[in-house]
Amino acid sequence: MNRPRRPPHDTRVPRSRRRLPLALAGLLACVLAGGCATTHPAPITVAELAEAQTFPYFQVYWAGPRFGAYPLAAADGRKSYSAVIGDSVYYGDCAAGKSSALGSSGCQLPLQVTTVIYNTAFNASLGSHRNTVLRGVPATFYDGGNSIALYSARQTINVFSDSSAEALNAVQRLRPLNAPGAAATPLPAPVYCPVLSGPQPARLQHVMQHLPGRACQRAAADLETDVALFGKP
Repeated sequence: MNRPRRPPHDTRVPRSRRRLPLALAGLLACVLAGGCATTHPAPITVAELAEAQTFPYFQVYWAGPRFGAYPLAAADGRKSYSAVIGDSVYYGDCAAGKSSALGSSGCQLPLQVTTVIYNTAFNASLGSHRNTVLRGVPATFYDGGNSIALYSARQTINVFSDSSAEALNAVQRLRPLNAPGAAATPLPAPVYCPVLSGPQPARLQHVMQHLPGRACQRAAADLETDVALFGKP
């Protein structure tokens, strides 16, 4: 069940292909078989958490060992890592009182945080969305505000929730899982120029124009060169 809940941000997939941690697979099967919606997955083991905390390829983000009432249920690590999917942490389960569109739609968790290496793509593929600045970096609200993409360092941090308020709360609590760092402080600025479709408020434009190494100015110059040489970007 190593499929993404959503891909990094270049395409959208139906809810039926959302990723589930192995710890929750049994829960879903149980509910489908006869209805045991109050069954909870086993807590994440020390070994599983340690593997996530020693993930070696890039900085991975989480919202701490608990997110409100929801404990950390599962975390990816080096063994299950996919460059396309990224590395994720998962909170809570499909207990009563939360979204639980079961059956072909799978199980929507209260919170999932996925960190993936940025892949240039227009965020128009996210459907209806709104660009903004969060934690000092460019960001995009989508999925009715229940999901938020933040562009930081060389990565994209995707926050998926079933509540726009919880998604925004999670953004404020994000900190590195496998490196030193604190919540509520500015995230590292992206070293690339995020490709953002749609309106950009003045604050976002300011941030984009002051990225490290003048990333957006260099991207614009490269685009002009491609058009001049090849007649298209």
